[in-house]
Amino acid sequence: MNFRTQIDIKKEHHQIDYDSKIMLIGSCFAENIGNKFNQYKFQNNVNPLGILFHPKAIEKLITNAINCQKYENDDIFLFNEKWHCFDSHSELCETSKEGLLGNLNTYIDNTNQQIRQASHLIITLGTAWVYRFIETDRIVANCHKIPQKKFLKELLSVDDISESLDAIISLVKSVNNNVEIIFTVSPIRHLKDGYSENSLSKAHLLSAIHRIIEPRNHSNYFPSFEIMMDDLRDYRFYKNDMLHPNKTAIDYIWEHFKSTWIDKKSFVLMDEIEAILKSLSHKPFDEKSEKHQQFILELNNKIARLEERHPEIKFN
Repeated sequence: MNFRTQIDIKKEHHQIDYDSKIMLIGSCFAENIGNKFNQYKFQNNVNPLGILFHPKAIEKLITNAINCQKYENDDIFLFNEKWHCFDSHSELCETSKEGLLGNLNTYIDNTNQQIRQASHLIITLGTAWVYRFIETDRIVANCHKIPQKKFLKELLSVDDISESLDAIISLVKSVNNNVEIIFTVSPIRHLKDGYSENSLSKAHLLSAIHRIIEPRNHSNYFPSFEIMMDDLRDYRFYKNDMLHPNKTAIDYIWEHFKSTWIDKKSFVLMDEIEAILKSLSHKPFDEKSEKHQQFILELNNKIARLEERHPEIKFN
């Protein structure tokens, strides 16, 4: 008997290899996959303005980047002795106004270049729930722990999300017509919104994505949400908070992504890098022993040979 529902995902065209330039934007799950690309030394950039949970925030980032829209004094604010921007994550906050503005505008310039050069853009949507700052009547990317009474909570409709995703595709294609865009829905549960509310939110995201994707136009969907919910489907694949996928789940979803989107020709180099990383994490019984020194010498030689063959790959 089969006690699992395994999802069969077909191999996609326009696959990723070590010449690809990958950009990832979106929720925490974008960071999880970005960490995997970092681990295997692919050329990738993740969340220039930090984690962005909903499509309107991602649309705003891409709009500003494509238009080279500079941040000014009116776009930031002082709260709890630090400067913040409603378009970015709290991890970007700074103690000085000039520091935050300088960083934001550098990130916008870099994002413009990265979008223009990207071969693959992976967008992970986390929630359809948004917060509107009452004072300015604008949807924010992050509330920065400002009192909730200053915001209105809203659920984006399927039409709202579809329009936002269409705008993202049009903006990106206006400067990079050959980029492959991959949408996915984060399997992370947003239970602070409520159980039914979380399900409704994910349903809106899924409906909107499937309304606008068109593989012939280089826009695609990867089912990370379905792998977590319908294949793994067990609390042993969650962290202790019962909300976030644990390492086993992330590794499992990554293997599906790898078999779907990464060119098989890259697998040999990925295995070689993984073997080096395992050797680097090895903890010797005696660091000064002759055997360990020989091990270090051979490992350094192996790294040097790989970096010589692939100058774009560097080990710290």
